[in-house]
Amino acid sequence: MKIIVDESIPYGAEAFGLLGDVSLMPGRAITPDTLRDADALIIRTITKVDDALLEGTSVQFVGTCTIGEDHVDLDAMARRGVAFSSAPGCNSNSVAEYMTSALLTLHERGVLTLEGQTLGVVGYGNVGTKVAAKARMLGMNVVLCDPPLAEAQGGGVFQPMSDILDCDVITLHVPLTHEGPHATHHLMSAENLACLKPGCVLFNSSRGPVIDNAALLAALEAGQLATAVLDVWEFEPRLNPALVDRCALATQHIAGYSLDGKLNATQQIYEAACRHFGLTPDWRAEQVDEHPPIDSITVGGGYWDALRAAVRLNYDIRDDDQLVRDSMGLPAEERGPAFDNLRKKYRRRFEFRHTTVTVEPADARTEKTLAELGFRVYHA
Repeated sequence: MKIIVDESIPYGAEAFGLLGDVSLMPGRAITPDTLRDADALIIRTITKVDDALLEGTSVQFVGTCTIGEDHVDLDAMARRGVAFSSAPGCNSNSVAEYMTSALLTLHERGVLTLEGQTLGVVGYGNVGTKVAAKARMLGMNVVLCDPPLAEAQGGGVFQPMSDILDCDVITLHVPLTHEGPHATHHLMSAENLACLKPGCVLFNSSRGPVIDNAALLAALEAGQLATAVLDVWEFEPRLNPALVDRCALATQHIAGYSLDGKLNATQQIYEAACRHFGLTPDWRAEQVDEHPPIDSITVGGGYWDALRAAVRLNYDIRDDDQLVRDSMGLPAEERGPAFDNLRKKYRRRFEFRHTTVTVEPADARTEKTLAELGFRVYHA
């Protein structure tokens, strides 16, 4: 069996190599010629799978190590009898920890007070549920909006989009869809942006085109909202430098890029491939023996300082923000490749659960919040 695997997938060679001959390739370099005699294709979001890519190939199975599916043509694969699997929920905790780092950074800068402020969560799936939970741990009030889920469950805890637009902070965790009653393409249109509460902060770590980026830039320039935190961008990998400049934090589509999240995805797609080809799984993510360079720290200096110190040991969003801003200084033709390269060469990022935190002097409130956020807390 021949398997083409995006080279950015951690342990892709080790896992899928148990099933056949693996060829590692850059995601944007995968073409019909490279798939001519391939049996399986394992990708991430930058590889677009459609009729044009699959024409004349022997591909029987496509797996994407991502939660999103907007880069694949499901109808085309169904017509061709190609099996497909994605990895829902694989990096949900990673995105929630990204949001935690971002919220604490904006709190430090005086943009948000967090405690008592209202966070509107649009999309209450695997990611949205974890983001909402961590926001509550930081003292925020959470309002939920998920029209498809509200229809399926009969409303209940979910509020309409009109209520979300009045929140202090809004964060988007929806798939990218273009059709139907709840299409999310340009969900944040010029009209909705104009209705935001003055001083609102808008987050997007779902898909870039969920926000009309041109309208967002105009709204930021007009002062219709305070600022934005963007991890995803319309027309990636070509970012608008003016929009980057207007954002409080700008990152390179890496919110879900923890090693834990990536390994979860590799595991899910490996098992899906085994099911399709009738093989017995013989690789587990738990076999990977990787640890952060520092796995035990002591924090203090007050509640918020302690939270920031612990979070930033595992993930400091400011580092990624600076990398993106630096790339905007490159010639226009070099920015897209630079964006891809920042993702391809992304560092090993470990989730909070790998770190043991000691609070000195001991403080029950700080210890409780750190434990709720996912850290191991040491009690002397």
